Amino acid sequence: MKYIHIYYISFLFLSVFSFSQERILIEGSVVDESNFEIPYAAVGIIKKNLGTTSTSEGTFSFIVTTDELEDDLEISSIGFETFKINVRDFINSINKKITLEEKTTQLNEAVVYSPLFYIKNAFKKLKENTINKNHQLDILYRRWDVEENICRFFIEHFINVIDRGPSSSSIKFNVKESRNSADYRYVKNMAKVHPMQSTVWMNPIRRGTNLNSFDWKKTENTFYDGEDVMVYEGKGNSESLKLYIGFDTGKIYRAERSWVPTVGRSQNGIWLYKKNSEGKLYLSYHQRDWKGARKLPNNVINILKSNGKSVPDFVPVEFRHEFYVIGLEENKSKFSKFQQSLETKDMALYKIPFNEFFWKNISLPPETSYFKRNIKELESLYGVPIETQFKYSN
Repeated sequence: MKYIHIYYISFLFLSVFSFSQERILIEGSVVDESNFEIPYAAVGIIKKNLGTTSTSEGTFSFIVTTDELEDDLEISSIGFETFKINVRDFINSINKKITLEEKTTQLNEAVVYSPLFYIKNAFKKLKENTINKNHQLDILYRRWDVEENICRFFIEHFINVIDRGPSSSSIKFNVKESRNSADYRYVKNMAKVHPMQSTVWMNPIRRGTNLNSFDWKKTENTFYDGEDVMVYEGKGNSESLKLYIGFDTGKIYRAERSWVPTVGRSQNGIWLYKKNSEGKLYLSYHQRDWKGARKLPNNVINILKSNGKSVPDFVPVEFRHEFYVIGLEENKSKFSKFQQSLETKDMALYKIPFNEFFWKNISLPPETSYFKRNIKELESLYGVPIETQFKYSN
């Protein structure tokens, strides 16, 4: 077992670990009754705001201490009954695969208002249904840079974020730790701001969406953590939205957005929310893909020409974003110290010394096939293992 110094912010919703507390890794997977993986399930100890989100393959891992052994581990996902098990019992169990039972609903007979009525009501209740006071989120932010369908750069930030929930449009964040792969990009596509800020601007439930500009329809009824949920899809001129809204509470548990900001570019994103110990929602997971094209830099063009190669007008590029919220702190006295002002620049331009101890001790999400595929592409370019790249590229 390992211990962590008090200097480091606690991972997964604990403010600090004392030296006497033993860290215990909880890991497993979430599946349905047909043994298919359940992605993005909320996994944790709700009353202590401790937990994580399952990966796209249904796997999960997070750290507890001996103080949590008698608490209940809760697993919930849209469309399924919430599952509870004692933490100690789960740790001692041989089978770490949790099976959720599908929940059906007969809500069709109860819905009498138009879709727009329920959607507007949900937006009006944002402040009531979410944590609307300052709270700190500890976020593991990952980005893969892709050129010509090959991943050529990977960067990962550990960020402290002060948020006020989706009823507010502002956040404050501080990049605490960073690591990145070797840089094999030709184009070196750069964003004007850190993508954490873009995540806020692009979130459909916190960016001032004109709900009347969409053609809304209810597509299905489902279930989440004891509440019937309605799923609405809206079609606009250049984008589409999908919202998962609690029938009784108006809580927005999930938002999906696809849009075309300009010709030749497209983005797709999902934002997931889960409950704290008081039943208020907070952001727990985000995934976003950006696709576009860029011109090659002059030095690359000259090299291609000198070797008799043809020069394309544009090269297809992508940003693949994903972040996990691995910590929630609502006590202001335990917030991390923040910089007075934030620099407006791409995340690859933050120069933070590589802290090998930190990355070995943080509770990272399980490696998915998606993660492994991207990392394998990076490693195959010049045969350099990713751990070696982390060590010498920062």
